[in-house]
Amino acid sequence: MAMNKAQRIGVFIDVQNMYYSAKQFYKAKVNFASILRKAVAGRSLIRAIAYVIRADIPEEQGFFDALEKIGFEVKAKDLQVFVGGAKKGDWDIGIAMDMIELAPKLDTLILVSGDGDFVDLLRHLKHALGCRVEVMAFGKCTSAKLKEAADSFFDFDSNPNFFLR
Repeated sequence: MAMNKAQRIGVFIDVQNMYYSAKQFYKAKVNFASILRKAVAGRSLIRAIAYVIRADIPEEQGFFDALEKIGFEVKAKDLQVFVGGAKKGDWDIGIAMDMIELAPKLDTLILVSGDGDFVDLLRHLKHALGCRVEVMAFGKCTSAKLKEAADSFFDFDSNPNFFLR
């Protein structure tokens, strides 16, 4: 697909989703710089936000700093630990709110996640707000309905060496 270089884009990365996808299928880590380069594709980047969960491990601050150096705004929240030891950490509502709030300033919103929970969000961005929505993720672990809801889907599985470290 030909890309309009004048498109104002926002990139929204569900870091946990990408981390676990790469770990599960490739036993590797994600190359977030390559993802950002591919997402921007010469267009006008307005915002790039990486959503992370703080787990209080020593190397995580270095990782968060590296994301900022690449050009991401890093939004972090603490891992929730429930009575009984269950743990939860996700940014689904935060990502959705940011995408809806920023949509009027963007032509194209790029979601980097395979999470099917975002299907209704993509439909809303397209139909109610008139934005183009693109999804980028590892196809093996991306919801089929999410792929269908997007205007375009880019599968990192097509060239995993470029998107992994």
